[in-house]
Amino acid sequence: MRIVESVVGDIRRKVFTEVARLAYEGGDYNRIDELPYRIIPGEEAKYRESIFLERAIVGERLRMAIGLPLRPISAHAPLSMGIQESAIAEKYFDPPLVNIIKFACNACPDRYFVTDGCQSCLAHPCIEACPKDCIEIKEHAVIDQERCIQCGRCKQVCPYQAILKQERPCARACGVDAIVSDEQNRAVINQDKCVACGMCIVNCPFGAITDKAQIFQLIHAMKTGHRVIAIVAPSFLGQFGPNITPERLTAALGELGFYKVMEVAVGADLCTIEEAKDFVRFVPSEQPFMATSCCPSWSAMAKKEFPDIAHCLSMALTPMVLTARLAKKDCPDSKVVFIGPCAAKKLEASRKAVRSNVDFVITYEELLGMFEAKGIDLSRVEGNDPLGEPTAAGRGFPISGGVARAVADAIGRIDPQREVQVVTAEGLRECKQMLAKAQKGLYDGYLLEGMACPGGCVAGTGTVRDSRKTARLVTQYQQECTDKNAMDSRYEVTLGLLND
Repeated sequence: MRIVESVVGDIRRKVFTEVARLAYEGGDYNRIDELPYRIIPGEEAKYRESIFLERAIVGERLRMAIGLPLRPISAHAPLSMGIQESAIAEKYFDPPLVNIIKFACNACPDRYFVTDGCQSCLAHPCIEACPKDCIEIKEHAVIDQERCIQCGRCKQVCPYQAILKQERPCARACGVDAIVSDEQNRAVINQDKCVACGMCIVNCPFGAITDKAQIFQLIHAMKTGHRVIAIVAPSFLGQFGPNITPERLTAALGELGFYKVMEVAVGADLCTIEEAKDFVRFVPSEQPFMATSCCPSWSAMAKKEFPDIAHCLSMALTPMVLTARLAKKDCPDSKVVFIGPCAAKKLEASRKAVRSNVDFVITYEELLGMFEAKGIDLSRVEGNDPLGEPTAAGRGFPISGGVARAVADAIGRIDPQREVQVVTAEGLRECKQMLAKAQKGLYDGYLLEGMACPGGCVAGTGTVRDSRKTARLVTQYQQECTDKNAMDSRYEVTLGLLND
């Protein structure tokens, strides 16, 4: 979905821009009621059956972008309800983080159906295979949807491959099967299962699913005089245009009002060192294998669905937290915002153990809204200050396999005689399969890496560019580093202090 530009992404970015502009301009925030008309102008519907429905959906998106909950459908509530209370410099996400706007949901079908490729063959194996006798031949085979139990046997035996399975896109994308249906067949999120990976958000072609944002509060923090340090994930390459260098991005963030800019790859180096030392110390003497833990959705899934091996996940602090601790060590009174590709980082930062380190989390998509609201053209910004001084290992974290590779190389430096076997998985369904094998003892002695997003962090929910191009740019960015192994990080001496 992120490879193809669509009207869904265009509306999302307009919403973030208007919310940012609202925060920058200040004044009477009740004028949020006017914003749906600015985003969806005119008198005729462009995307749905009614322009009023289009504006109602945009209204809910505006609320979510401010961090406000969805309004109840069954009772009147103004669009501005709660906005004055949210115009503050600090606000954590009220659960749930990921929400479905019910009247935006298309109630997409989940079914098997017969295409016109059916030849009405003499053998009709679909009829013979159906355990509920719900298929009959008319002009071609037809499935009685009320009697069908979705077993898929008809599809398996059709010699013409004329039977297809049509799945709800959000449910197909959800690796933890957290998407169910209500009585009107609209999508519903089982919050007990959801790990906030956001794959449903980017795979819903109707834009019915969205997550909450903090750009409104972040802007208020800067407007009220707080020193805000931006820590930027290494997957930023290419997100703001092909010619936006790290130096230009640093300068542009300065124009937005950020006090300082740091690269999260520095924290990734520290995370690598910690995980490498833990692997050498604990595998296999105290645990059969070790799994990386920097992806919060993968980590949450593993703990929920495989509690008996949850202790095998690394306990090292994530790159986001380690970088934030570095920032606050140098500037204790500052606030820290993580800028990255990930919706789940918002959930991680809401945990009580992390709140004192990370004050805000915004995505690249949300940051673009801030740039547009302030009229900052990144292609015209000039800058000379680099983001940081990490190693190539830290900068490789956002690409699938990059974390495990960095940790394995660090282990090789700590214990040159040790051979580390690695297995990686991307996408939560693949991650579950990997853990199921590990549970059976097939990966004893291994280092496991899990990434919730297919392709790694470069394909996260908050990205706006083709993940394949981003991966290539990240690889090129790695090559610019003088130091390749995380063990060469000049920040290693601070690791013990940061972990206190």
